[in-house]
Amino acid sequence: MKNDAVKKNRIPGFLPLLPQNIVLGNKVQVDGNVLPEILFISTYPPRQCGIATYSDDLIKALQHQFVYSFKIKVCAVVSNNDMHDYEDVNVPYTLNTSLPESYEALAHNINENPAIKIVLLQHEFGLFAETETDFQRFLTLVKKPIVFVFHTVLPNPDPVFQQKVQHLIDHSNGIIVMTHSAAEILQRDYVVAQLEMIAVIPHGTHLVPYLDKKMLKEKYGLKGRKVLSTFGLLSSGKSIETTLDALPNIIKTSPDVTFLIIGKTHPTVVLHEGEKYRESLQQKIIDLDLQNHVRFVNKYLPLDELLEYLQLTDIYLFTSKDPNQAVSGTFSYAMSCGCPVVSTPIPHAKEVLSDDSGLLFDFGNSQQLAEAVNQLLFDVKLRHNIVLNGLHKITGTSWENSAVAHAKFLQKIAHEKIELHYRNPDINLDHLKKMTTDFGILQFSILNQPDINSGYTIDDNARALIAMCQHYKMTRDESDLKYIGIYLNFIEYCERPDDLFMNYVDYNNNFTAQNNEVNLHDSTGRAIWALGYLISLSPILPYRMTAQAEAIFERAILCAHHIHSPRAMAFIIKGLYYYNRSVENEDTPLLTRLLANRLVQMYLHEASEDWLWFESYLTYANSVLPEALLCAYTITDDDVYKNIAKGSFDFLLSKTFEQDCIKVISNKSWHLKGQLCEKYGEQPIDVAYTVITLRKFHDIFKEKKYLDKMEVAFNWFLGNNHLQQIIYNPCTGGCFDGLEENNVNLNQGAESTISYLMARMMSYKYFGNETDSYHRKKSKTFKMA
Repeated sequence: MKNDAVKKNRIPGFLPLLPQNIVLGNKVQVDGNVLPEILFISTYPPRQCGIATYSDDLIKALQHQFVYSFKIKVCAVVSNNDMHDYEDVNVPYTLNTSLPESYEALAHNINENPAIKIVLLQHEFGLFAETETDFQRFLTLVKKPIVFVFHTVLPNPDPVFQQKVQHLIDHSNGIIVMTHSAAEILQRDYVVAQLEMIAVIPHGTHLVPYLDKKMLKEKYGLKGRKVLSTFGLLSSGKSIETTLDALPNIIKTSPDVTFLIIGKTHPTVVLHEGEKYRESLQQKIIDLDLQNHVRFVNKYLPLDELLEYLQLTDIYLFTSKDPNQAVSGTFSYAMSCGCPVVSTPIPHAKEVLSDDSGLLFDFGNSQQLAEAVNQLLFDVKLRHNIVLNGLHKITGTSWENSAVAHAKFLQKIAHEKIELHYRNPDINLDHLKKMTTDFGILQFSILNQPDINSGYTIDDNARALIAMCQHYKMTRDESDLKYIGIYLNFIEYCERPDDLFMNYVDYNNNFTAQNNEVNLHDSTGRAIWALGYLISLSPILPYRMTAQAEAIFERAILCAHHIHSPRAMAFIIKGLYYYNRSVENEDTPLLTRLLANRLVQMYLHEASEDWLWFESYLTYANSVLPEALLCAYTITDDDVYKNIAKGSFDFLLSKTFEQDCIKVISNKSWHLKGQLCEKYGEQPIDVAYTVITLRKFHDIFKEKKYLDKMEVAFNWFLGNNHLQQIIYNPCTGGCFDGLEENNVNLNQGAESTISYLMARMMSYKYFGNETDSYHRKKSKTFKMA
């Protein structure tokens, strides 16, 4: 496969052939069923406002995250003073809030379209103020489920206002708010029939690669400057003058400060008062002699440029003077870009910036603002801690996670009329290569930045060798050979004559004392597995590589007779299985039987009617044990191995799958026989091993349940888990290190990233980029690619 995507180390997944699909106008029909439509009623680009940007980002995220699940259509909200042309087929309707009859026409179109299953209405009071009575009547006319996204929830309403809002609530089937405080106000000050109607889904944010600040500052002419910034459509409500009044006190101690005011004036403000507010700020800058410390970026920035400005920012300032502003996407975006935030105490800020994730100051209090900024500029440790705390809190609000939360909630409101299928990401090796030096792949990262001090392990390099060989097998991309060579050389570096492989190597390439404190059997098994896999590709790999791998393998395999660790034996059997594909060796079946029989004896010793397992506990990498016996069966044709493999694996699946998601064994405490297991503490490597084993079991037994569970397990990486958060980071190509009870570990180390890639490439044969689960679920059999 030779194309531009391969040159960029990304394989665009193939779109499965779907002969059952036909297109009716702009409706996609699958197996005779029109995909359900979700109708967004919202302002929408090219209209420039926060809600339009919000809806655009959310729609793109939903379309990117799911496939064959729903169609999204947009009804763009306009007015006589703010008209736009919409030629996109995905914007079939407009609602002119200046015309009462526009509401009735829209209600008729919604009711007459059987494909529309749910209406998602982005609500802000000002949008419908011109024809408020007609808007309320519109809600009574629509006969489809309506979900409101309330961008503002006002507390302590007077009776008249409360009645207006109550009318909206009474005609809704669900309500989405962006903060827990907004949900509390709804419950306290209004009447919500069922609390399950309310979903708290934070304002979405963009994942970023965390580019170098110095490089970005130089790019934008800010070299050597300490940058403060704020962004958004400009209006007096932003209270930019609060920062200008604080700047003289900041500049006294930090004369290298530049304050960026990013964004054009709000179109509605321009319509009614022109550039009066901006001009007042420009005059204040002159009066305070700040010309060398303030810069206007007077345009509506494209997303990529905006995110770069935020990544170069040292401190982000949010100075809104509206105490009832429910939410701000601006400082959410800033936090996701690694900015420490200083903000006025709007409800959103008090919630998100708690727990040392930012600093607050009183509305309009320039002195407090200056003190907070000076504290952050001079206390580097505090600034660093706030950035990390903020990132751990805000990354869970990425648009990918927002899309999953919206889809799950809308599915519930639609009474399961929407069937969700995750879209598989393109295969991306960027982070794997970023973690790799000329010596090997580093062990850990801090966020997505490789940690050179963490050193190297043979565990990671063995897995990386398998992953890169998988990629080369799929693509024949010759740039992969460099990395295959690096990982293979690392394994050889760790080899010891007539002994086990060493595992831990520091950044100076020295073996560490940790090798004397741990069991090296499992690491040796992984190395043999990786070598065997490389050898199995000898028809397509350079001879020098396969010869090198064979020589190491045949020396290392001699130690297998003395290994009794169950996972080490399992990895070695897998290595023998792949070695046997390319090399005829009469000792291979004999050694395979020796190790497989040891696993069988363990099983016969521990298994009982309700515990079909090899040990009295379930720990890590569990699935490799039954997979190894299945590999032994393919070499020996011994049905004992096949039967125990199937029984034990089905038992394991019963312990790790519940409903429609996987929950692998917690790394907090193993699952002991006869005891309850901890629920949280899941690692990508265990999910990946499960995916790999499910693939092997499907190949041998041809049972569709294994393929279905393979898809469910892989979707754990895409957000189908108890937090409904992505574990794979599509921005970097890395994978987060773990799923805890309340958060995701945001570091993207080698083990997690390689595990994801192995699982992704193992599933590629069946799913490509678009899951074909819809058609498999509709048919009795599945024809393998």
